[in-house]
Amino acid sequence: MLLYRAFLLFLSPIFALALLRQVLRGREKPRDLAERFAAGIPRHPQSCATRLWVHGASNGELTAARSLIEEALNRAPGLEILVTVNTVSARRMVRKWHLPRVQVRLAPMDLRPVLRHFLDMYAPAALISLENEIWPNRFTVLKKRGIPVIVAGARMSERTARRWSHMQWLFGPTMRTTIGAITRLAAQDTASEQRLLQLGLPTDRLLPRMNLKTTVDLQAAPEAALAALRPHFPHATTLLAASTHEGEERVLLEAYGLLRQSQPDARLILAPRHPRRGDAVAQELSRAGLAFARRSLNDDPAAAPVYLADTLGEMALWYQLAGLCFVGGSLGPRGGHTPFEPAQFECALLYGPHVSNHLAAYQALADIGGAVEVTDAAGLAAAAARLMADPEAAAQMAQNAHTALTPLRAAQMRQEAFWNALADLPKLQALA
Repeated sequence: MLLYRAFLLFLSPIFALALLRQVLRGREKPRDLAERFAAGIPRHPQSCATRLWVHGASNGELTAARSLIEEALNRAPGLEILVTVNTVSARRMVRKWHLPRVQVRLAPMDLRPVLRHFLDMYAPAALISLENEIWPNRFTVLKKRGIPVIVAGARMSERTARRWSHMQWLFGPTMRTTIGAITRLAAQDTASEQRLLQLGLPTDRLLPRMNLKTTVDLQAAPEAALAALRPHFPHATTLLAASTHEGEERVLLEAYGLLRQSQPDARLILAPRHPRRGDAVAQELSRAGLAFARRSLNDDPAAAPVYLADTLGEMALWYQLAGLCFVGGSLGPRGGHTPFEPAQFECALLYGPHVSNHLAAYQALADIGGAVEVTDAAGLAAAAARLMADPEAAAQMAQNAHTALTPLRAAQMRQEAFWNALADLPKLQALA
């Protein structure tokens, strides 16, 4: 831990400059920077019998955990929940939920003085950290104060585990100390569970496995928005590239060019994972010689064959417009994004070979013919052309996906098991 703290102290000026750069670019405000250093906390936050701290990185993690937060509020009428996030967009999203007894702010930096002040002010009964949000100082400071640390839907990808393995000589003790500070952990899948056990998590701290993203049902898009766009996006011949990352757009645009040779009326909705990459994706489209319209600029969607959906919070709209969906994050070693959301809206699913984040779901899809794996532009174009030419086959694939993924949801059962397993923690008995 001393080595980690020294390393963090050494890098602190760089972190501060990076945060200041966000302010200078207008992406954050000075008060956001202050919030990350635990400034601006009310001197005496509203008292309550129990305050639960829930932390998630950004929009995806918090969207997945919303049902968990709502269930906690329902179980304990006197409970207050403090949600912390890493991004201002996630903070904005949680505020728009308007949930009773829920506050949200930017997460404190992983610096001990900052954390101590934060904990002095809020005094949480426990921390629930989502997915792969594992912070050494945060976890160890909480342990010293006797505050339980629970990780829900813990994810440890093969890539991350390999990185930690390569750095064992440097940060091995830090990781073991951090993992040792975890009170309870519910892994997302068997593979993540095994990797965390190998890093030193005691087996008696394991909770029943739960994948938060399998519990998510996106709210349907407003009918007015759908009505305005439907005439421009024929369902059977619209391909959505959802949550794409850098490097994937080039392959997708090549595939789209090939697709138009057999399906000249095919439309492409390109929705990058991070809308702030909109300018970079626009440049990629220009290099590919493809005309496009941008959602963020309110361009006419009928003006070009490609629609760049570079906005936040509208993914359900794109799922409902498209008959086919390529799930991003799967062409490179990022582990792939969730297939549950597009399957909810009856999209025929296409995905790349890297899906370790949701391996069980994709295996279930493969077993029943509920999705098609593609590895390159030619394969993606061929699969999309085949499905566009046979809408009945596309509809059957979407139905197969629904059949395959329904047993993996079981959201309420997982939540019951999760909360009941925490019954032996005195500060959380009200939630069991």
